[in-house]
This record gives sequence, C-alpha cells and structure tokens, in this order.
Amino acid sequence: MDLPPEPVQLPIDGVLDLHTFSPREVAELVTDYLAACREKGIFQVRLIHGKGVGHLRRTVHAVLAKHPEVAAYTLDHPQYGGWGATLVRLKRPETPG
Repeated sequence: MDLPPEPVQLPIDGVLDLHTFSPREVAELVTDYLAACREKGIFQVRLIHGKGVGHLRRTVHAVLAKHPEVAAYTLDHPQYGGWGATLVRLKRPETPG
C-alpha cells in the first residue's frame, strides 16, 4: 500500500527554488509560500523557476498577476539569474490608525 508523500518542509527565507517540484504543484506552492513569507514579515521574494522553454515562468507569472497580495514582480537582474528567476514585492499589511 502506497502512503501519500510526506509534506515537504520549506525554509521560509524569501527564496523558493521551484526546480524540484512538479509543474502541477507550482501554482498552489507559490501561493502558499507567498502567504508564509508575509506572515514572517518577508515582503521581497525571489522565485527561481529556471530558464528552460518558459513553461514554469509563465505559470509563476500567471499566479502573480492574479495574486491580491502581490504589489509588483519582475525578472531578476541579468547578473543574478535574469529570466531564470522572478523577484516579487508583496504588499505590506495595512496598520490600523
């Protein structure tokens, strides 16, 4: 009898390398990771999707474009991965007052 795989524990440090995940997991993973970063007060996130043919990058960008907590996103500087990584700026929670 096959057991379901154990959930992978990811460090919440603002950098997520998506290479080891199945493409079908990416949308939910990115959404959950961004929420975890905001909870920890991390508002600058780097998502590493690789260069390849661009399928993963397009999936990531589609998620980011619809995500209500994303203020902005852009491809990384060419010196630091260029189109193989996306930098995300998350909205900061509004402070009451």
